[in-house]
Amino acid sequence: MRSKQGSPTVRRLRLGQELRLLRERRKLTGAKAASELGWSASKVSRIEAAKTMPSADDIKAMSKLYRADDDKLDELFGLLRDADQRGWWEDYEDSLPEEYTRFLGLEAEATFQRNWEPQVLPGLLQTEDYAREVILAVRGIALITHSGVRSRVEARLDRQRRVLHRADPGGMRFVLDESVLMRRFGEPSVMREQMEHLLELSLLPHVSVQVLPMDALHPVNTGAFIHLKFAEFDDVVYLEQLYTAHFVDDLERVAGYEAAFEHIRSQSLDEDESRVLIQRKAMMWRG
Repeated sequence: MRSKQGSPTVRRLRLGQELRLLRERRKLTGAKAASELGWSASKVSRIEAAKTMPSADDIKAMSKLYRADDDKLDELFGLLRDADQRGWWEDYEDSLPEEYTRFLGLEAEATFQRNWEPQVLPGLLQTEDYAREVILAVRGIALITHSGVRSRVEARLDRQRRVLHRADPGGMRFVLDESVLMRRFGEPSVMREQMEHLLELSLLPHVSVQVLPMDALHPVNTGAFIHLKFAEFDDVVYLEQLYTAHFVDDLERVAGYEAAFEHIRSQSLDEDESRVLIQRKAMMWRG
């Protein structure tokens, strides 16, 4: 069973969501609630968006205004306690972008994820050497210190241990463009080891790896994305660009990303055929 405490990031979002639902059930706008509480409208908005952590007194005041019963108040205090816990990813805050650490917090609570990757191997599937080369490649356009590189590699390996290899892993479905297997990072030996590692991971019962071959029609023209599903929270899609990243939580758009992923997957090789292709690439990197 997954820990009841779960991810602090998800608990913060749930706390904000629960407070918003309570307000809406009382037919109060954010501005009206703020006026009744003697707060600024931005404070209510930031609490509901999980951008500001409410205090225990804030929770009591909002619950009283929204006429929440004792059971709901206990639930809110439980979420507040859990939300105040420290997540493992916070150890790497100094070396990782803020939005990415937020993503790690969400991923920690996800029950299922879909990952489409047309450029590089997904972080969860990378070897240490491949990860280091991918991070070093960024130094051509961004200043990253040697210690920053080490910290990012450590964070990536820590993520793998805590997500891919945890006791109760959620389902993980990866679809890779064939070009990902051909894009060299580091020496050929790094790529060969990466292909062999990818084959091993593809055999894990909770992991599915499929490859969209180069000679297939590209069914959806989109960059990389990760679709996260939760047991107690609405789905979220994570999009990462060159210098920024953002989340999609609009239900209709999230459903569109899910449909896009499944369409790409339907045009890809099946898992066994994908393993054969990955094995061929491993042989290719042997020279």
